[in-house]
Amino acid sequence: MEQDVVVRACGLRRSYGDFVAVDGIDFEIRRGEFFGFLGPNGAGKTTTMRMLYRASGLDGGTLEILGVDASTTKNDRMIKARVGVVPQEDNLDQEMTVAENLEVFARFYGFSKTERKERVEAMILFADLDSKRNDLVETLSGGMKRRLMVARGLLGSPELFVLDEPSTGLDPRARQKIWERLAELRRQKITVVLTTHYMEEAERLCDRIAIMDAGKIVAFGTPKSLIKDHVPAHVVEIRLGYDQDMSIVDPLRGDALRVEELNDRVLFYTDDPQVLLAHAADLVGVQTLVRLSSLDDVFLRITGHGLGHE
Repeated sequence: MEQDVVVRACGLRRSYGDFVAVDGIDFEIRRGEFFGFLGPNGAGKTTTMRMLYRASGLDGGTLEILGVDASTTKNDRMIKARVGVVPQEDNLDQEMTVAENLEVFARFYGFSKTERKERVEAMILFADLDSKRNDLVETLSGGMKRRLMVARGLLGSPELFVLDEPSTGLDPRARQKIWERLAELRRQKITVVLTTHYMEEAERLCDRIAIMDAGKIVAFGTPKSLIKDHVPAHVVEIRLGYDQDMSIVDPLRGDALRVEELNDRVLFYTDDPQVLLAHAADLVGVQTLVRLSSLDDVFLRITGHGLGHE
């Protein structure tokens, strides 16, 4: 494996009975980058992550992690020692304090007592939990628990850090806190792989993104390149009243490069929204919004449904 490639997957496949969760995907992750798997629930993101941190095996294909063959389980212990993990589910010990959770986990890495104390202290400060160090985990907010899990995953100074849905279920303020902590990892040049179904999270954090749907990678690139390659630059959203028919927007269709009809609104994609906005001003009883195209629009264009699709 080349020095700057941390993960290489070729034809990666995983099934559960007749259900194919990951269907022959290829990708490479470079050293020091933030790499994201973006997609709706059920797309295969979590299964892919479980193979990366060796919680699940492969049914087909090949996988190399940190230069080590991960196609079988024989090297799992060696790989796990070099990979940090934040799973989607909260598996903290709720009846221990913040510090105790980190201290217990730090023992797995074989640190001396002094090293263990230094790592725990550093991670408490990293997670911005100094004032909560002696509080039971069960008393923490969801955002604090998530930051503690991130800190726990970093205790062993991993070369590869894997996060599955790091901010799912958090309110916007708590999500911002998580993003601030992850931004510090970028400055430390730690290789990070994360899954998300939040478009803003992917655009803000990831250098490159693999968009998944139904177990396959359906698009790949930087956030900017994905938007540029797949959708026009602007979207004019026309939101309809509850008793209005879609036909009210028919006069606008000729002004757009592409049109998507959703339940309560119609999306008009264009590189020049001014003409479309001028014509939309003649419509009665609708709300009009113009915005830049996003990764959500890319996903809608490629798969026919948005990122919130179940």
